[in-house]
Amino acid sequence: MARTILTGALIVLLNILVGCNNVDKGRAQIMPARTSSSLGSAPTVKIAGAGETDIVEQVAVNRQAYRQGLELLVEHYVKVGDNMKLEWAEKELGALNRIPQYNYIIEAHLAGPRLKATTSIPEADYLYSDALRLEKQAGQLMVVKDDNLLRVALDKYNHLIRRFPSSDKIDDAAFHAAGIYKHFKDYTIAVLYYQRTYQWDPETIYPAKFQAAFVLDRFLHRRAEALQLYEQAVEQIKRAGQHREWQTFAEKRIRELKGSDEKVK
Repeated sequence: MARTILTGALIVLLNILVGCNNVDKGRAQIMPARTSSSLGSAPTVKIAGAGETDIVEQVAVNRQAYRQGLELLVEHYVKVGDNMKLEWAEKELGALNRIPQYNYIIEAHLAGPRLKATTSIPEADYLYSDALRLEKQAGQLMVVKDDNLLRVALDKYNHLIRRFPSSDKIDDAAFHAAGIYKHFKDYTIAVLYYQRTYQWDPETIYPAKFQAAFVLDRFLHRRAEALQLYEQAVEQIKRAGQHREWQTFAEKRIRELKGSDEKVK
């Protein structure tokens, strides 16, 4: 019985540790799986003195060249009937597919807080609609979401922000991207995207301040910042006349964080 209790306690402790260590691991930044690749040239850049963007672009080129080389080897060994080397190449390609490849550029950070969501751009509208469709498709099962589809949608939201920085859809893209980062427990990045939502459009219809406050409060424990945003969110909700349940929650947390009702948990 004592051994059973001890084993159970160890399992609970392990789950807690795993859960804690699973925060802000960049899971949303893992590149979505690609089903095919197209052959092309692999230009190089002078890495010495290059900026982050140049280096990341070169890493992407090198990744693609490596994958293409392995795919060519597989095709070659199939043609010549060399099963031994074919097995080697397929194993190496399979291992490459299992290695997480990160997108090191965080578009909301690179874009900064001063963009303005002002211009209607048809291409940006189409890109946003496509990303939204993929995000919804990824969550059709409700209980289990398709993480790869979410990453593809996230890639499109970020592409919109990068390519059309004056589009009136950048705040929409930022808000939805924030939700995906939150899903992957990349909470620090999620807060950044929620902040960009209301920075890029101060009149945004999205409850970005409330969501940023909630993540700061519950997951990052940055409660002084959360308190300020909860207070701003309450005023915003009152003006909009919507989401009264969030207003109730925010007001309760404001009292708790100020120490009116109970000690901050």
